[in-house]
Amino acid sequence: MSQFARAALILLAALFLFDVMGAIVKYLVRTYPAEELSVLRNLFGTIPSVLLLLASKDWHAAGRPIIIRQWKLGLGRGVFITVAQITFYTSLGHLEFATATTIGFSTPLFITALSWPVLGERVGKWRWIAVLIGFTGIIWVMRPGSDVFSLYAFLPLVAAMGYGTASVLVRKFDADVPSPTINLYTTVGALLGSTIILLMSGRFLPIVSAADWLWILAMGLCGGVAVVALVSAYRMTQPSNLAPFEFFGIVYSFILGWAIFGETPFGRLFPGVLLIVGGGLLIVWRERLNSRKSNTADKM
Repeated sequence: MSQFARAALILLAALFLFDVMGAIVKYLVRTYPAEELSVLRNLFGTIPSVLLLLASKDWHAAGRPIIIRQWKLGLGRGVFITVAQITFYTSLGHLEFATATTIGFSTPLFITALSWPVLGERVGKWRWIAVLIGFTGIIWVMRPGSDVFSLYAFLPLVAAMGYGTASVLVRKFDADVPSPTINLYTTVGALLGSTIILLMSGRFLPIVSAADWLWILAMGLCGGVAVVALVSAYRMTQPSNLAPFEFFGIVYSFILGWAIFGETPFGRLFPGVLLIVGGGLLIVWRERLNSRKSNTADKM
């Protein structure tokens, strides 16, 4: 099996785990507040992060450093993840699973839009057109002004912005900082941020059963392993090669929403979901085209 095929399979597994985690959150958020679930998700999610760090050859080769120069940036990424988690988890308690997940898949659009103000990268007209197409699809799915519109539909959009900002900030770390170290700092930052928000809200509820503890453990491990798998997949090949597979997460959410919750929001999602996917694929196409031009120029 080729390197690319292995990376694609790992990515598909990661997306499935993310959606399984989301389904567990949707089940648990009926009983427990989103802030508490965010704390528990990050608490148990540190387990795969620590294991990945211990298994990292780069980390061992660098002398097993724990403190990094940009530790504030590492923890700061966790703040954006905290906001993304709490808003997305809250939306799952009020929206169909596939609807919340589809709107949440606008993250690539935010990554493109934020690349200019945060990183100073040039964003050409085609990528701005792609962002506009994608956001048109999001508005179509949200359907403001209709009798099915809810303000909760904005929450996955806020979550996508949080995840997108965290993704863009990765580019600001020193090149010699291993990815597992960045991931661990982010997880710890998210744990601290979600704990502070939970304490401020005063909405903590005791876990009522051993079964709920098992679901919570599964939630944290699915999310943590998914992040580890995602990092591994994107380090095995060029990101533009894998980006089209990201949208399989929407397919998973349709299947899980139908199989577990009996939801069939097809009329609400189409054709907006096609515009979201189309905008994302247009961005991928431009990234590949620019990469080919850059490689050609380097060879001349």
